[in-house]
Amino acid sequence: MSNLCFRKKMVILMNKEEYLKSIDEAASYVSSIVGNEIPETCIVLGSGLGPFASMVNVTKSIPYADIPGFPTTTVIGHSGELLLADVDGKKLFLMSGRFHYYEGNELSVCTFYVRVMSKLGVKNLVLTNAAGGILDGMKPADLMIVTDHISLFCESVLRGPNLDEFGARFIDQSFVYDKGYVDLLKKIASDLNIDIHEGVYCYTKGPQYETPAEIRLIKAVGGGAVGMSTVPEAIVASHCGMKIAAISCITNLAAGLSKEALKHEEVLENAAKASENCCNLVLNFIKSI
Repeated sequence: MSNLCFRKKMVILMNKEEYLKSIDEAASYVSSIVGNEIPETCIVLGSGLGPFASMVNVTKSIPYADIPGFPTTTVIGHSGELLLADVDGKKLFLMSGRFHYYEGNELSVCTFYVRVMSKLGVKNLVLTNAAGGILDGMKPADLMIVTDHISLFCESVLRGPNLDEFGARFIDQSFVYDKGYVDLLKKIASDLNIDIHEGVYCYTKGPQYETPAEIRLIKAVGGGAVGMSTVPEAIVASHCGMKIAAISCITNLAAGLSKEALKHEEVLENAAKASENCCNLVLNFIKSI
């Protein structure tokens, strides 16, 4: 092996070692704050689910800035705190805000918290997001249970040296979103009289919204909603062996499906409208698992 190839290989190995060390440090820090009662479930409070924290008993709050290796979030509506909460005696982690690729983060940074949760022993990941609606009959403030995803526009978050202690090099993606959880969410929505869609979530990098031509392509290949998060996190969670549930708040119709230009203010407004249904759905889901 040439010296140049050897040095490149050592840099890759060092980065992997440093990344694993950062995961350990972050997990140790969180554990030192929350104690021995590590929750089995972590919920990511995407746009529109922020009020969920007021529906549960929050016992501890850890700013992301205090956790080793955690970046800060820059998006309006993402407060940037890891919360420890209690619902009917069940402990929960709440990620109040997430990290996006379009903010300038590497995908390994966007998904760093998932590795930390896995290291702590979290078994379930509930992902929520704001998304543009594509399915026929969708309207702003609707909800969609994610049954699968399309990551055609996503560089693989598993690219590079495999983190063997979390999962295998090549992982099946046939059942990323737990079928039992999908069925449970459908039942709870029916019990709560919440009209809900099921569909495939398509990931795009952002921060620009998709073009009408891109939306036509996504719809043609089966996409039901489109957004700029969730998929990298779900891939890493599946690599870690977690059970995953995901819900999209439809905050707008995707580009070309309405006469209006897309605006982030519209996203926030419709996320707030969908918030009550989404929060109630997630709350009852947590009580049921």
